[in-house]
Amino acid sequence: MAPQPKRPTIGDIARKAGVSKGAVSFALNGRPGVSAETRQRILAIAGELNWRPNSAAQALGQSRAGVIGFVLNRPARILGTETFFPELLSGIELGLSPSRTALHMLVVSDLDEELDTYREWWHAHRVDGVIVIDPRMNDPRSKLLVELGMPAVQIGSHPSRETEIPTIWVDDIEAANTLFGYIAALGHRRIAHVAGTAEFEHTALRMATLKDCAEQFDLEWVRSAATDYSADAAASETRTLLAGKSRPTAIVYDSDVMALAGLRVADEMGVAVPGELSIASFDDSLMVRLVRPSITTLTRDTVELGELAARALLDQLDSDEPVPSMAGPVPKLSVRESTAPPHGRS
Repeated sequence: MAPQPKRPTIGDIARKAGVSKGAVSFALNGRPGVSAETRQRILAIAGELNWRPNSAAQALGQSRAGVIGFVLNRPARILGTETFFPELLSGIELGLSPSRTALHMLVVSDLDEELDTYREWWHAHRVDGVIVIDPRMNDPRSKLLVELGMPAVQIGSHPSRETEIPTIWVDDIEAANTLFGYIAALGHRRIAHVAGTAEFEHTALRMATLKDCAEQFDLEWVRSAATDYSADAAASETRTLLAGKSRPTAIVYDSDVMALAGLRVADEMGVAVPGELSIASFDDSLMVRLVRPSITTLTRDTVELGELAARALLDQLDSDEPVPSMAGPVPKLSVRESTAPPHGRS
């Protein structure tokens, strides 16, 4: 008996079309993620090869796990101290609860582990989609999620391009201009920025914005130092800055915990806040409002940000078309006791 001809697979279509298996999956299942021209080419090749869907796999693809994934690539030790993440998770849960969708969160140690987690979750059908935070320049996570055909929404600094996953965005350039511009308008000419992880897009945007403010306001000097978001790293950078010959008259921190660490170091070194040093933070929380002096911050509704991301992902699961990027809550400047004109200026 002659052997049965081999059944054509998605891999066969991908090789002939010169695209990834993920792109073929998008096209064959009518999902967003490929251009109309590529979709038509893939469908034509599938017809030529007499491809037919596997009924078992198709049934599996149509089922729902009822779970959304969230991978957090941050040091585990800071999660209990920063209020941003509990508030974000509260918002995500708030957005998921009407649909009775569960949230599965995993803390990982590096980018490779995060990428492997997405592959494992998707191939094992453990989650229906994921929410992604901390976009990077040329982010490999976005590319992987598109290739997998995995529904996703990210929280970032600007709307996504058409071929990327949709973003719930907060304009980090405008936010940085607001905070750095306020400090400069007070009269400060030596401004330091104790930042978070350098590879994160919002960190890079804040650093670049500070340099732009230096030119706009004719500042004497500005400096940005990247850290791992920990209080220890923030304290170490603050000591270095305040021990220098030409120390800053203002320091802006990327989180509330880092700002509190900086305030503690200033007190240890006998540097009066705000008399000799102004301190501000990109993150607000009850902690920075209750401490004395209370800290000037950018205030935003992080709970609403998480809720918008969850609802957008649920909409994506129910739609054959990509959901649009959406603007998140606008941060507002909250001026408190930790900022003032530099000594000698009114």
